[in-house]
Amino acid sequence: MGLLKHCLALLAAGNAVFTAAAPGSHNFSQAAIDNGDALSQLAADALRAAQALNQGLGINSTCSPDKVQVRKEWRNIPAEERKAFIAAVQCLQVSPSSLDTVAMPAAKSMYDDFVLIHLNQTSRIHVTANFLLWHRFFTWTYEQKLRSVCGYEGTFPYWDWSLDVEDPAKSPVFDGSETSMGGNGAFFPHEGMQILQTRSNTTVKLQPGSGGGCVESGPFANMTVHVGPRLLWQYGSPTTTSSEVPTDDHPRCLRRDLNKHIAQRYNSFRNVTSLVLENDNIEWFQAVFQGDDRYVSGEELGAHGGGHYTIGGDPGSDPFISPGEPAFYLHHAQVDRVYWIWQMQDFVNRQGLLKTVFGTETLQNNPPSRNVTVEDTVDISPLGGPAKLRDLMSTIGGSPFCYVYE
Repeated sequence: MGLLKHCLALLAAGNAVFTAAAPGSHNFSQAAIDNGDALSQLAADALRAAQALNQGLGINSTCSPDKVQVRKEWRNIPAEERKAFIAAVQCLQVSPSSLDTVAMPAAKSMYDDFVLIHLNQTSRIHVTANFLLWHRFFTWTYEQKLRSVCGYEGTFPYWDWSLDVEDPAKSPVFDGSETSMGGNGAFFPHEGMQILQTRSNTTVKLQPGSGGGCVESGPFANMTVHVGPRLLWQYGSPTTTSSEVPTDDHPRCLRRDLNKHIAQRYNSFRNVTSLVLENDNIEWFQAVFQGDDRYVSGEELGAHGGGHYTIGGDPGSDPFISPGEPAFYLHHAQVDRVYWIWQMQDFVNRQGLLKTVFGTETLQNNPPSRNVTVEDTVDISPLGGPAKLRDLMSTIGGSPFCYVYE
């Protein structure tokens, strides 16, 4: 029985898993929304629903209960396992590229392959119908390469932004210790970025972060960035820097500008909880998540953009080449986690293939393009794919995914 048919059968039988987390059934206090208790409850609801559904799939499923991976927040992963994850990322950074290195000289490793594939597809994977599912598949494929190429056996981590809005530089993700993803960039006085939202002609003026220079502490202190820049926002004006040929090799240090102001503005528990509770269809959920100024104020960057710009620097704040930032994948695992929490509040309508994609193939439908359906595919060859969007809806569908979030 297919996953959708199974889901509908359970629903018809009155299985409590789908009523326990019914949309709008919670009545959280304002304090619970602000301190994270509400989001924790929603995440717990999502996990219970996923586990109940997974139990019903049976032992012959490609995602039977004994096969499910549990993704965990970085600080909940033991130190030795974090070190193993870091070592696997560093291994991928010296593993041979699978791309044409003559056509794309920046492809110095398989790690760079991910950056280049993202670069080449950027205008068709952001503020489009496939944004969430494309990045789910992209992040999962990165995880598979860490395992198959570099022998990683631990859990895949996510970074819960809301835990660190007071000071991201003190986060276990960025504290510069041997179990972190590296520290902040060296500080130098600078103004904040000014992000131009071209559709609404709005300039989002951001406060400066606490770094800005090269990362000098932690496992990625000596990392070399090769791809881009392509659209790197400058400090103090709504202008960007781009290399003439971003796929050529442009070796430079990893820079960061960790920014509590951006995190507090876009990535608080209230931001994320409201995103889940107040948007009951995929059209609005993905629009608010991305700060799509066709729907929301031009001042909004959404939790997705907020997470990227909280890290900042180069390549972290360049939307084309941001996968060159090692913390990109922890950030996008959190993006996927929030999407998963939202999906599991109303499985049939949000993950069961009923009205679960909305929009076109191009960024804000510019240039105009056709509507996307669940029969469309994503392709990140030679690293992975092609895969139909319908097969990427469920993280426990077994084709290809088999994971949940703690």
